[in-house]
Amino acid sequence: MNRTRRTAVAAVVAGLALVLEACQGAPGGIGAGTKNLEVLSWWTSGSETAALNVLFDDFRKSNPGVNIVNAAVAGGGGSNAQVVLATRLQDNNPPDVWQTHPGASIRQYIDDGLIADVSSAYEQDKLASVTPKEMLQAISKDGKEYGVSTGAHRINMLWFNKKLLAKAGVTVPTSGYTVDAFLADLGTLKAAGVVPLCRGAKAPFATAELFENTLLSVIGVNGWKDMTADQLRWDGPQVRQALSQFGKMLSYSDPQAGALSWDRATNKLATGGCAFESMNDSAYGELVKGGATEGTDFGYVPYPGTDGVFLAVVDTFAVANNAKDPQNARAFLASIGTKTTQLAFNKLKGSVPLRTDVDVSSLPTYQRASAQSFAHDRVLLSISHGEAKSPQFELGFYDAIAAFEQSKDVNAFNQALRDAVNEVQPPPH
Repeated sequence: MNRTRRTAVAAVVAGLALVLEACQGAPGGIGAGTKNLEVLSWWTSGSETAALNVLFDDFRKSNPGVNIVNAAVAGGGGSNAQVVLATRLQDNNPPDVWQTHPGASIRQYIDDGLIADVSSAYEQDKLASVTPKEMLQAISKDGKEYGVSTGAHRINMLWFNKKLLAKAGVTVPTSGYTVDAFLADLGTLKAAGVVPLCRGAKAPFATAELFENTLLSVIGVNGWKDMTADQLRWDGPQVRQALSQFGKMLSYSDPQAGALSWDRATNKLATGGCAFESMNDSAYGELVKGGATEGTDFGYVPYPGTDGVFLAVVDTFAVANNAKDPQNARAFLASIGTKTTQLAFNKLKGSVPLRTDVDVSSLPTYQRASAQSFAHDRVLLSISHGEAKSPQFELGFYDAIAAFEQSKDVNAFNQALRDAVNEVQPPPH
């Protein structure tokens, strides 16, 4: 995580009370507004833009004449967008709607009164009754809902180029694939002259997801529960084991990883530039958008050691408490929660609908399987996307991973995590 983002976000955390005070005195209640709607997201890749346009087009059908301002910010897997949002919140000039995640990410905005109650969206199209209970709780406080989610991505996935595996004599991975087998296959690929592991390290979240998946494979569901309850020993043997495995994986990374965004790394896998990629299933949407064929050009398997788990990053939108266009903003959230919009959006995005009543039979094979996992496997929220732990912890997590990548020193990881988390703690009163 770069220092610019840390500074901007920490400034917002420190100044939220001032922002809230300004919001309470700002114009723009439910009766106010214009014929505009500004939506801030970080969706700018080919598949992301196509999926975002589905949301916009479906909204326009029931809200003709509204001018949508697409305020998407490219780069950083959302970190750049969050810097822009932080600055705009400080300036009391928020977008009408912005992208966030459920759990700890959205709760910071709820607790500080920065986003509006959008419970009315859940009264339409039976949304409240068809949203999984844990997902509803993750965007709620005191019985009120503050965001609408478009879909769920599965983070713990491993993608591979089938032709490169065949070239190196590596057996296609299947359910039950282990970390040891994965490391052995990476070594075989390297010996065959194939770049073993794609990694879009230009955006820190891609590397964080790789470590997060490796950590989950070691500590399991119970360990994840301990971690969310602040009971995991970050200097303990399990984390050390995960870091050891992670360090070995990094040694097999594409030498050009630092210059690649996640989507460019995914495209490199599709075109035969590298063999494996650990990435949430945004990769699926990007692979298909780029013309790669599931089952022929690429395959996939749950990340080694994480079968039976759906480690989720859930895309969610919230409405600013002092939105310039509050009616349009609420109407947008109601629109993105409908069955037809969720199906069309997720088909392009690579994710799966959050609604339990969406017929997914028209989705491709991968997404149907992912929907089954989301419905029946253990669903866990992510660290690297600010869901399972606070955004402040997320910043520290990124810094710790970056420190380890540079030094391969477990102690550096733990020290960076402690320092980063302490740095953003409020001063004692």
